[in-house]
Amino acid sequence: MSEQHNQQKTKGNIGVTTNNIFPIIKKFLYSDHEIFLRELVANAVDATQKLRALAASGELTEEIGNPVVRITADSQAGTITVSDNGIGMTQEEVEKYINQIAFSSAGEFLEKYKDQINHIIGHFGLGFYSSFMVASKVEILTKSYQPEAPAVKWSCEGDPEYTMETADKAERGTQVILYLDEESKSFAEPAKIRELLLKYCRFLPVEILFEDKAVNETQPLWIRKPAELKEEDYLNFYRQLYPMQEEPLFYIHLNVDYPFNLTGILYFPKIKNRLDISRNKIQLYCNQVFVTDSVENIVPDFLTLLHGVIDSPDIPLNVSRSYLQSDANVKKISTYITKKVADRLEELFKNERNNLEEKWDNLKLFIEYGMLSDEKFFERAEKFYLFKNTDQSCFSFEEYKKAIESNQTDKDKHLIYLYASHLQEQYAAIETAKNMGYDVLLLDSPLTAHFVNLLETKWKDVRFSRVDADIISKLIAKEEPEKPSISEEEQQDLRMAFEAVLPKDGHYYLHFENLRPQDQPVLITRSEFMRRYREMSAVGGGMNFYGSMPESFSLTINCNHPLIQQIIEQKQERTQERLQAVAEEQKNEQAPPEETSEPDPQRRKVMEEFAESCPLVSQVTDLALLANNLLQGEALTAFIKRSLSLL
Repeated sequence: MSEQHNQQKTKGNIGVTTNNIFPIIKKFLYSDHEIFLRELVANAVDATQKLRALAASGELTEEIGNPVVRITADSQAGTITVSDNGIGMTQEEVEKYINQIAFSSAGEFLEKYKDQINHIIGHFGLGFYSSFMVASKVEILTKSYQPEAPAVKWSCEGDPEYTMETADKAERGTQVILYLDEESKSFAEPAKIRELLLKYCRFLPVEILFEDKAVNETQPLWIRKPAELKEEDYLNFYRQLYPMQEEPLFYIHLNVDYPFNLTGILYFPKIKNRLDISRNKIQLYCNQVFVTDSVENIVPDFLTLLHGVIDSPDIPLNVSRSYLQSDANVKKISTYITKKVADRLEELFKNERNNLEEKWDNLKLFIEYGMLSDEKFFERAEKFYLFKNTDQSCFSFEEYKKAIESNQTDKDKHLIYLYASHLQEQYAAIETAKNMGYDVLLLDSPLTAHFVNLLETKWKDVRFSRVDADIISKLIAKEEPEKPSISEEEQQDLRMAFEAVLPKDGHYYLHFENLRPQDQPVLITRSEFMRRYREMSAVGGGMNFYGSMPESFSLTINCNHPLIQQIIEQKQERTQERLQAVAEEQKNEQAPPEETSEPDPQRRKVMEEFAESCPLVSQVTDLALLANNLLQGEALTAFIKRSLSLL
C-alpha cells in the first residue's frame, strides 16, 4: 500500500447510539444467522441495478457490459467474499451509508432514478451489518463509478471502532470480505454456500456466480407475461420448486401494479383429506430476493395450504408479526389474493365444470377450510362449492336444494340433508335411506362436523343429519310417531333383558319403535349432536369437553320385527311362572315395597337369566353392534360360535 494511502488512513466510531449495537445485531436482528448471505448478495445486486439505472439515464456513458455478482469462499481460512462490479462507493458514501447505520442509500437513490429503475431492493436497511452475526472481522474494498474517486478500504472487528483508508483497486465495484468467527466457520464450506444461494438467491435479477457457475435464474416465471407462457411452463416451474410433489391441480398467475405491486404464481396442490398437509410452501420474495416461506401473517390461514411464489416490494420485511398484521398494504394484498383464488375457482365452475368435478376430492378440504375461516371467501364459495352424493353425482348448493326439497322436508318444514362420512361403514343406513327414496351426500373430510355446523347457522330451516344418526323415518319425520305396540311392562322386561347382554363399557339408551317388519330387529345409532361435537373437538374448535365424555349410543328395538316377537313369546313362556312366584313372595312380605322408578331387583334377575338362556337376545344385539363396528375380540368370537350353532 502506498505512503500516500497510509497518510489518508482514518479511524472513527460508527454512528450508533449505543455500544451494544453489535451484540444486538448478533443475537436479535434476524431470527436466523444464515440470512447474512442473502443480505450481502442483495446489496451487491442493488449496486448492480443502480449501475444499470445510471447507464439507462445517460449519466454513465462508459460501456458497463454484463455486470455479475460473484461469491468466493475459502473454507481453510474461514472467509467468504461477495464481489460486484456495480456502482461502488466513494469515501463520503462509505462514511454515510456504512458508518452511519441509520441511513440507507436505497431510498435516496430510488427517488432520484425512479424513472429508470423499478427493482431496487432497498428494504434491507441494516443488511450489511448482519455479516457481524457470523464474522469476527469484516472488510469492504470499494471503488466508485466516478472516475476521480479513489478506492476505499473499510475494516471493522465487530465493535463501534473502524478504520478507513484509500486503497488500490482498479475496477469499479465492491468486495465485502467476511472473516468468520469460530462458531460460523461451516458457512465457508462450498456445500453450505450452494445451499444458501439456492435458498435465498435462486431467482435474483442479476447473475450470481459461485465456483464460476451461475446459481440463479434471472427471469423467473412469475415476472414474465402470462400470454407468452404455456401450461407446460407452469408445470415445469412447479417441478423445479417442489421436485418431490405430485402434479398440482390448477394454478393462478398474479400480476397487479395498483394500488400495490404484486406478482406471483400460486398452485393448488392435491390436498385430499390431509388436514395436516405441510404448510410453509408459499415462498415470499421481495424483488426476486427470497424472504421467507412462512407467510401466515401475509395471506389468510387457509391460503397457506397453497404452494407457489409471491413477490412484492410493498410487503415490509424484517419487522414484527404484529406490524405485518396491521399493515394496510399487507391487508390489501391478502384480500386481493383471496379474491383471485375465488375468481379462479368460480371460473372453473362456470367454464370447466367437468374438470372441477374430477378434481373435487383433492380440492374440497381447502375450500371448506376457506369457507370456515374467511367470511368473504364463504360468500364467493357458495357459488362454486360442490356437494357430491353417494352415487358420485355433483351438485351446486342451489341445484341440490332443488333436487331434495320436495321429498326431504319434514313435518316441521325443515329441509333435511342426509349425509354419510364413510360409504362402507354406513352402507346399511345409506341403502335404507335410498330405498325410501332419499338422497345421501358423501361428506367425508376431517372438517365435516365444523362445516355442516356452519351451513346450519347460515341457512334457514335446514338440518344436517348423518344417515346413521337415527332411524331414517325419525331423521325425516313426516308425521308424529306411533306409540310402541307393546305394553310398558313388556318394554321394561325387554329393556332389562337387552341390558344384560350389552357391552359394559358403553352407554346405551334403549327405546322401542313400531318400525317396518323388514327393518332391522335392533338398530344402534349415534346421536348427531354428540357425535358431531366429539368430531369438532377432535379437530379443534374449543369444545374439548365433548371429546372427554364417554361415547353414548341409542338402541332401538323394533316391536314389529318377527324376531323381537319371538323373543317376547319365549320370555312369556320361560318367565311367567317365576315372575308369578316373585309377585306372590312380595305380596306375602309384611313391609310394603318402597316407591321407586327402578325395576324390582328380583324381576331384573329373572330377565337377566332369561337373556342368558335365549340366544336370540344376544344374536340380534350382536348383529346391531357388528353393523356399527362395536363387536370385537372375545365378544366377536362368541358371536361367530353362536351363529354357527343357530345355523
